[in-house]
Amino acid sequence: MTCSSDTLLYKQLKHHHNISNKSIEKVLGIAQQKKYAKGAVVLKEGQICKNILFVEKGYLKSSYNKDGVIINLNFSFEGEFATNLKSLRSQLGSDIVIQAGEDALIYQFDKTQLIDLYEYSPEITFFGREVLEQILMAQEEHSNLFKLYSATERYHYIAKHHPQYLQRISLTQLASYLGLSRETLTRIRKKN
Repeated sequence: MTCSSDTLLYKQLKHHHNISNKSIEKVLGIAQQKKYAKGAVVLKEGQICKNILFVEKGYLKSSYNKDGVIINLNFSFEGEFATNLKSLRSQLGSDIVIQAGEDALIYQFDKTQLIDLYEYSPEITFFGREVLEQILMAQEEHSNLFKLYSATERYHYIAKHHPQYLQRISLTQLASYLGLSRETLTRIRKKN
C-alpha cells in the first residue's frame, strides 16, 4: 500500500504518535485502503472483528440492534480510529454493526499483523496502545454522558465538543446517540 505524506493517516502517525520514519513505513505497509459507499457495512453483527480502522475521509457509525430498534453508540470521523474492542479482543462475534455514515475512505489494520509489528519496535507497540486508549476514551465519554448529564446537557456537550455531529449526522441518528426521541431532541434544539 502506498500512503503519501498528505494523508491524514501519515500526519497522524508523524505528528500525533511521534514515531520514527522507519516505524511509520512498517505501519503503513500493513494498512489496507478500503472505500465504502454510504450505508455500506464494514463489520456485521456476529462477525469476528479482526481490524482496527482509521477514518481518512467520511465517518463510521457503530450501532446496536435492540429488538429491531437501532441504537447509535459511536461516530468516528476523519482522523479517528474505530473498532469493536470486545470482539477484537475476545475473538467472539460482534454485537454491534459498524457502517459508513457517508462515502468513506478507510485504512484498516489487521490485528495479527499489527501485533507482529510490536516485536519490530517499541514505538509501534506504544502507537497501538495509544490507539486503543483513544477508542476506550471515546467509549467512556459516551457512557459518561448518560451518567453525568441531563438530556439538554448531553445535547449542549455534543454541540460544544463535537459540532461535526450536529452538522453531519441526521437528527434521528443524533437523537438515538443521545438516548432521546427525535421529538425531544427537536424541542431541545428549538430552545437554543
